[in-house]
Amino acid sequence: MPERLSARRAIALVADEFAELTCTTREFGPDGPLSWPGYDASRARAAARTGEDESVLCGTARIEGTDAVLIAFEFGFLGGSLGGRTGDRLEAAYLHAREHRLPVVSLIATGGSRMQEGMVALTQLQRVARQSVLTREAGLPQVAVLRDPTTGGGWATLGAGADVILALPGAQVGFAGSRVRPADADPAAYTAEAQVAAGAADAVVPEEELRATLGRWLRLLTAPSAEPAPPPGPLGATDLPATGWDAVWRARSPQRPRAQRYLDTYFTDRVAISGDRCGGTDDGMLCGFGAHQGRTVAYAAQTGTATRPAGYRTAARLIRLADRLGIPVLTLVDTPGAANDAEAERLGVGAAIAEVFGAVAAARTPVTTLVIGEGGSGGALALAAPGNTWVTPDSYFSVISPELAAAILKRPSEEVEATAGQLHIRPQDLEDLGIARTRK
Repeated sequence: MPERLSARRAIALVADEFAELTCTTREFGPDGPLSWPGYDASRARAAARTGEDESVLCGTARIEGTDAVLIAFEFGFLGGSLGGRTGDRLEAAYLHAREHRLPVVSLIATGGSRMQEGMVALTQLQRVARQSVLTREAGLPQVAVLRDPTTGGGWATLGAGADVILALPGAQVGFAGSRVRPADADPAAYTAEAQVAAGAADAVVPEEELRATLGRWLRLLTAPSAEPAPPPGPLGATDLPATGWDAVWRARSPQRPRAQRYLDTYFTDRVAISGDRCGGTDDGMLCGFGAHQGRTVAYAAQTGTATRPAGYRTAARLIRLADRLGIPVLTLVDTPGAANDAEAERLGVGAAIAEVFGAVAAARTPVTTLVIGEGGSGGALALAAPGNTWVTPDSYFSVISPELAAAILKRPSEEVEATAGQLHIRPQDLEDLGIARTRK
């Protein structure tokens, strides 16, 4: 179990400067809205123990040079629980963020809603959700840091509802807190590490790296740009393939540069998002934000494998987030096609591909695509930008693989190579068709 940080220690861990916001909070009668016996005494003891008068501190902060609204929970004050006055403070913090165009960073440590205020406490989650939505619609990023513990409604609103979710190592994270989950539940499932593995959070970050990591995220997420991302230059072959089958073999070569190398060359700095927020991850889809020639570009890059449903959903999440923040998107296409096994079907691969098609189609921010290897059917086309797709000389793009095209047409295997030519899948063919431009 990690050491639990107080709210002020958590703030000091990440902020260069911090100024607490003041706001008017509601007044309750003796022992709160439910007249809960001993509630006032419990609050007084919590205040004496922590030096705070409520379970959350809200203020403005400078984090590695970027101004933000900072929310920090004090778990020592009645378990960091949300009550009516907590909701008042959180609402005021979000209002301040929108008024001053500031990102919101939440350092969460909470056991959920406050029992002594009953439904008054529980309905604060609706207030928080409303403020989060309004802030999202205003085009302002929200970053959550999950401390120990992050459970209940705090996880289900401020935490899981954030655009980027980071967590401290070993933190207890889950909707069900330790006192309400089944007795035989596996405790390992309720950890920061488990949430990242399940695609519900983006990364586990050690305390000593948290300030710098938050600083990088905030710099990248608060730098909108109306200009399209320029396509990377080719890192492999520069001459065009002679035949369709030559194009296929080049794209499938183990020596061909892959997405990781393109990203390393293109960006001077980058941070990754991970997971589809539906229980899945896909190592074959790399997504995140990076700095290119002094400005932020979002990226979604296939790595040459058959893309899983979680990969498509993560890419769609990335594109929608970039669109809200006004950040241009670069997609790198490299897949033999979407995963077509039974498990992929059970996980909704068709619906996941549809999400990406929809995200690209709806994007107001410019999207640039470079095909760097195999462009296999709709599983590749989903990431391609209509009118702004480029292809490298060692890539191809096809309605389906030549082997499967021959099978559909009931052709013998010896006609696969000829079929590749008939499909017009070479870079120069795609340019002639007006589908893409060759990147040389």
